[in-house]
Amino acid sequence: MTRPAGWWRGKSTPAKVETYTRWSFHFFAVIEAASIGLPIFGNVSTARSWTLFLLVCGHSVLCAVTASRALDRARGTREEIRRTLIALVAGTAVVAVVGVVLSGSPWRPASDGEFLVASSLFVGVTAFGTGTFALGTRDRRRMAYAVLGASAGAGALSLPLGFAGPAALITAVLVLLTAGFLTFTAAFSVWLLNAVYELDEARETRARLAVAEERLRFGRDLHDVMGRNLAVIALKSELAVQLARRGRIEAVDQMTEVQRIARESQREVREVVRGYRDADLTTELAGAQGVLTAAGIDCVITGTAAGLPVPVQSALGWVVREATTNVLRHGDARSCALALRVTEERVTLTVENDGAPDGTEPGPGPDGGSGPGRGSGLVGLRERLGEVDGVLRAGASGGVFRLTADVPLSPAPDGERPSLPSVPHQMREATP
Repeated sequence: MTRPAGWWRGKSTPAKVETYTRWSFHFFAVIEAASIGLPIFGNVSTARSWTLFLLVCGHSVLCAVTASRALDRARGTREEIRRTLIALVAGTAVVAVVGVVLSGSPWRPASDGEFLVASSLFVGVTAFGTGTFALGTRDRRRMAYAVLGASAGAGALSLPLGFAGPAALITAVLVLLTAGFLTFTAAFSVWLLNAVYELDEARETRARLAVAEERLRFGRDLHDVMGRNLAVIALKSELAVQLARRGRIEAVDQMTEVQRIARESQREVREVVRGYRDADLTTELAGAQGVLTAAGIDCVITGTAAGLPVPVQSALGWVVREATTNVLRHGDARSCALALRVTEERVTLTVENDGAPDGTEPGPGPDGGSGPGRGSGLVGLRERLGEVDGVLRAGASGGVFRLTADVPLSPAPDGERPSLPSVPHQMREATP
């Protein structure tokens, strides 16, 4: 009992459905042998009953083999089964005709029991053979043609075999109904099996996409975290080199700051590895001002993030970080202004810096900066803002590069409105 249970549990869900479908068609063969073959012994003489029973059993085995190969073809593990289908058609015709002749024919008077056996054998063998043949066609139109052709052929062939006109008509109708039901069962089983495999493939694809999306998220966060810090490290290292060449003691302070930023970068990378990290807008604004001022760029920040929802602050915090990175890496900015404007319906963040040529806009690229075809940073920002229904616009005009992030504010519950800054907060530090 342990081995069969383990064998079944070891299969995947599609494999279990395929095994169930395959053995269902094998069980149809058992039904054919039992329902058509067993009644022969009580209505036909012993001399002919075993011959008829073996013919029916042989046809059942042929149907089971054809069904198995048809399922293999439906799953793409077998090329063609044309010879098997031809053998099934020929075997069905032979067994049906020989069975009727041996059970009772116009040349030999038949009892009511023999005629009943002949009728059931003729209809049953034709119906099971047609249903199995339809399973191997894999085409709905051919399935319909097979059922209609088998029904018409059975009605036409039953007349010379001794069936009266009404009996021949009833035979054709019975073949049509029985073969139609078996054909529908076969078509539905194959469709269900393919649907299960497709759903399993879709689930695997979804899992792979989730992994790929998580990798993109990790890469985007790593880019946002390291981009600005590496730019500041490079800037301060260059400044320390210049100061050291001049024999200035301030070089030690600059290298100490580089060491601090490097350790902070390590901490932030660990946070990214542990999971998704929210950016605090107030912290990012203060950090942006400090970094830009240290780089010799006059920085003015207007507005406050107090009272904004956490998702909005996180999205805008990443905008401030990426905008600061772009200002440091590209262009020749002397001044930069960050303005945060909050109303009852939306919040708008504007970042402006001079020293940008007209018509420039960061484009997709590997380094995340501005310049045609050079940056992937704004692509990531648009994705982040899209999570809070925000819009990002960027462009240069008159030597000023302007980046604007516009995020709608959802209404607070119970009619309460979010707290708004009453007095703008302005911070300004002179360039050292």
